[in-house]
Amino acid sequence: MTPEVYFNRQIQLWGETTQRSLEKKKIAIIGSGGLGSTLAMALGTSGIGEVHLVDFDKVSNHNIHRQIAFTLEDEGYNKAKCIARLLEKKNPFVKAVAFDMPFEDFKEMGNRYDLILDATDNLPVRGKIDAYAKQSDTPWIYASVEEFNGQVCFFENANFQVFNISDHKPGGIAAPIVMHIGSLQANFALRYLVGLPIGKDKLYYLYFNAEGELVTQKFNMPKKEEK
Repeated sequence: MTPEVYFNRQIQLWGETTQRSLEKKKIAIIGSGGLGSTLAMALGTSGIGEVHLVDFDKVSNHNIHRQIAFTLEDEGYNKAKCIARLLEKKNPFVKAVAFDMPFEDFKEMGNRYDLILDATDNLPVRGKIDAYAKQSDTPWIYASVEEFNGQVCFFENANFQVFNISDHKPGGIAAPIVMHIGSLQANFALRYLVGLPIGKDKLYYLYFNAEGELVTQKFNMPKKEEK
């Protein structure tokens, strides 16, 4: 097995030089649940050289229906470690590293990344990701999903504090919308990493209306405040 064979269809898409450029990229996926599973499956087999996964949670049986990286055999094991093992079984050319710890501890390690992907499920942690990304001058991609709607935004200069951090109780959810939002987030990530244009600092809000039509709205995000 060679990279040229394994990544053949992507090489047809953007050429061997671009594909090889991914080997030098390193990303961090914060959270290994529904969104994190989708991101890992989409990006961990893309040719990115190093994928770091951060999550202290363990797989529960109620996670498995929407967290596509897990099977019943994974129940009780750390999510990040399970996904890291899976990625290295699927892709012989990736280094997958699991961090079994909260983001608060992870950010103190001082690692550097080309891109950070938010796959968490609460706004306070996302606020900490934003602060860490701004401090380290690293772009990051926010995503959230609930019921039949979701949001994605590639943050570079925008101010994340416009989001209202509250004690909102999440609603129900099914696997397809999680995978849909995670796939959009992964597409943004891959386009950025290979140097293709993407919309930055723009919130994409996707939802199904009463007639079952998928609607996409876009909102320009306010810039971060200058000190």
